[in-house]
Amino acid sequence: MTETNDVFTPADPNSPTTAEIPFIYPAHWEADVVLRDGATAHLRPVVPTDRAALEKMYAGQSERTIYLRFFAHKPTLSDKELTRFTTVDHKDRVAFVIMLDGEMIGIGRYDRATDPTEAEVAFMISDAHQGRGIGSILLEHLAAAANEKGIERFSAEVLPQNRKMLNVFTDAGYELAREFDDGLVAVHFNIDPTDRSRGVMEAREHRAEAKSIAELLAPEVIAVMGTADAWETNGHKVIRTIREGGFTGKLYGYNSAGTAAGDTPVVTDLTQIEERIDLAIIAVPITEVAAAVESAGQAGARGVLIYTTGFAEDGARGRARQKALVKTARSFGMRVIGPASFGVLNNDPAVKLDATISTYDPAPGALGLFSQSSAIGAMFSNSAVRRNIGVSSLVSAGNRADVSGNDIMQYWEDDSATKVCALYLESIGNPRKFSRIARRLSRVKPVLVAKNAVTGQQLPPGHSGRTSIAPTQAIDAMFRQAGVISAETFDQILDIAQILVFQPLPAGRRVALLSNASALGQIIADKAGELGIDVRINESMLRLTDEGLDGLEVLEEVATGALEASDIDAVIGVFLTGESIDPRDVARVLLRASAATGKPAVASFPGTVTFEQSLRGIWQDETANYPAPGQTESQGTEPTGEEATRLMQTLGLPCYESPGASIKSLAAVMDYVEWRDKETGVAAQPEGVSPKAALAEITAHMGDVTGENLIELDAESTRAILGHYGIDLLPEYGFSTPEQAHRAVQEIGGYPVVLKTTDPFLRHRIDLGGVRLGIESDAELEREIVQMHRALEPYGTFDLSVQEQVQAGQTAVLTAIEDPLMGPVVSFGMAGDATSLLDDWAHRVPPLTERDVYKMVRSPKAAAKLLGEADLPAVRIDLLEDLCARVALLKDNHPEIAYLELNPILVSQETMTVVGARLKLGNPQQRTDSARRTMSS
Repeated sequence: MTETNDVFTPADPNSPTTAEIPFIYPAHWEADVVLRDGATAHLRPVVPTDRAALEKMYAGQSERTIYLRFFAHKPTLSDKELTRFTTVDHKDRVAFVIMLDGEMIGIGRYDRATDPTEAEVAFMISDAHQGRGIGSILLEHLAAAANEKGIERFSAEVLPQNRKMLNVFTDAGYELAREFDDGLVAVHFNIDPTDRSRGVMEAREHRAEAKSIAELLAPEVIAVMGTADAWETNGHKVIRTIREGGFTGKLYGYNSAGTAAGDTPVVTDLTQIEERIDLAIIAVPITEVAAAVESAGQAGARGVLIYTTGFAEDGARGRARQKALVKTARSFGMRVIGPASFGVLNNDPAVKLDATISTYDPAPGALGLFSQSSAIGAMFSNSAVRRNIGVSSLVSAGNRADVSGNDIMQYWEDDSATKVCALYLESIGNPRKFSRIARRLSRVKPVLVAKNAVTGQQLPPGHSGRTSIAPTQAIDAMFRQAGVISAETFDQILDIAQILVFQPLPAGRRVALLSNASALGQIIADKAGELGIDVRINESMLRLTDEGLDGLEVLEEVATGALEASDIDAVIGVFLTGESIDPRDVARVLLRASAATGKPAVASFPGTVTFEQSLRGIWQDETANYPAPGQTESQGTEPTGEEATRLMQTLGLPCYESPGASIKSLAAVMDYVEWRDKETGVAAQPEGVSPKAALAEITAHMGDVTGENLIELDAESTRAILGHYGIDLLPEYGFSTPEQAHRAVQEIGGYPVVLKTTDPFLRHRIDLGGVRLGIESDAELEREIVQMHRALEPYGTFDLSVQEQVQAGQTAVLTAIEDPLMGPVVSFGMAGDATSLLDDWAHRVPPLTERDVYKMVRSPKAAAKLLGEADLPAVRIDLLEDLCARVALLKDNHPEIAYLELNPILVSQETMTVVGARLKLGNPQQRTDSARRTMSS
């Protein structure tokens, strides 16, 4: 065994000896983490060469800290102790260290006890870094590693006065058992993740990540780094943009020659800046970026924003360069926005940060925008300006080397200025975490997402990470589960955002349709019906130009009356205008009706060419004095200053060129409201499951799994694993001779029986002769055996089996896979060729809520057969729901299950039977979201 780069490697990596196996370095345990104060650090398994770093940290500890850890005063650690603490087998003895700027700031360990399912855990945190949440992070990662190694419980002995360590255990959400003995508190707790411990982890993760982004978007001190030879076109240009935006904090420039930047102080060394730098903005050539990041880190900056391109989008060389850049940044505790970023914008009046490379920026407002590539960021920004949509903050992550959409959603959740969240995702690094955060955020703020057709399936230039093998619809299903409003383009995102930002949410799906073109009105009414919108009122013969009548007064009376009705939730206006009709007058009427009733209105003016184009986007009546929300008109007073700006962003009529865009956008908003009102968030928790017993059965077979190969379990093992989750598999009896077939029938309990081939494909095909139903006697069975062999002869020679003939009903299929990107994916459909040919599947990503399961079994078009439609009897769909919940839980708990298929599932008016099952095991990859906090790599 040799030691290379601080890591043990076997003498022959392809064939390690029994003695070497425990010492192989578990690289998958390494992780970059966000500390409580928003800084980053690196967690990894300890290695023997950490002796010096441990000795240095120990030398800086106070006598009290040492006493609380070792129960005695120890000025130094002995050579034997240093060796013991830094040399582990990564199995029975595991230790993690947290490193920051090359220094050890914390170490945690466990040692397996005499009982192999229990381990003793201990920590030591640097005095200089107390209060940064290091102990809780170490505990999370140690517990995850221990679970991986078959350990179920942790124990610890703690002095009663060591409140900090006791709080680490208590605050982690575990159920603690305490005993006081011989002056020590003995603590014991199970480390299996619980709802409470997951909740604690997610809350800590949220606070830390939100804070790390807040420091980048609301910095008090910014340093802009450029080059002396091109100062005017890089560094000074950025400084002018920030100055012109009214930045309220302190701003510095940096270049090696100290070239001036107007009134802004310029330094030649970042350490000359006395204040802590919150954000270093890097606008230098690619050859100087690495040095700039190093300088920012040495100066103590909390994060960097990098405009420079030429990193991961430049092939293997660029990817290596980008990976090294992020590693350097994180070693100093910094976050990274970019490279290839369009910039960031924060319109908070207390901040006023404009660090975008754009001539025009959106006004202050309630919409948060996130993009990845610089081009999409620019389009987002410019389109928001054209539409008159105000923005609270805008972030372009560029290559998404570090800061991602997940981080920004964490920030938006706490940002009172952001009411609606919109993201354009070209890739998704951690979809399980995205789903978890988005589901929580969607309960309080709408989340809109647009993605490419191949998002998740392929990586765009400049992006790194895993890709998915699941059906493309699986990501869309994951979005729906989380309450995310999906869009196909960034334009469609803004179409929907117009309603969410400027109009109240509709209480239901009942609308009044107002138009001056009957044919157009009918077309829109038909489209609304297709989208599940109930058109209760269709006034499509309104005359806006009749002589002797004020058409606008009539329109206002009709619009206000409709919105005041208890059975109307929104108004859709579609008007053809000409030279005699100003669409602004129509918009004013609809906006006034909406403001007076507190219900939403949208409008479209197809074919308008003679009036201002602002009628595509948000139209606001700047002369009107509308009441603020909660006021009556009589209480309204003329708003001024910031209040006027707020009201302008609150009250506006969403206008569209296309009537179809208006109705689709309103339908998307109604879908979101329905999800928010009906999604309880209650997890589907079937009873009678035994995950530990299932894991033991799975583990017994994992020794047969090698590399990326899959092994298919036999029927007995498959039945056992399914049985631990309360899933009964109908017994099947193979035979070679008619006599064996007769005995099998006796074991079943008699006739009728089903005869089928054991071939995985043909066993489901009655049309190809692979299945014979309703066999009633020995003689008939013998005849059918002969006929089946004859029918299958063109396909080969196959073994046969018999099963009990169960009650007839509808047939369904349930599958589950382990996807490299999304983890567990469960799919449901009705049995038959049409399901595969027409792709009539419902996909879900566990964990599932009760409503996820309810919607899943009803989503395929062919599932109408389960509900008693077309004169068919309704079946026990509740049993199908229970089965889906069990399979989802099984797959979520056991990533070793690479593939599971239940086919067919027979469900009748009274019963449900799982007739066949296939289960394959494989080497599980580290899932992108687990019971430990970690940043994307």
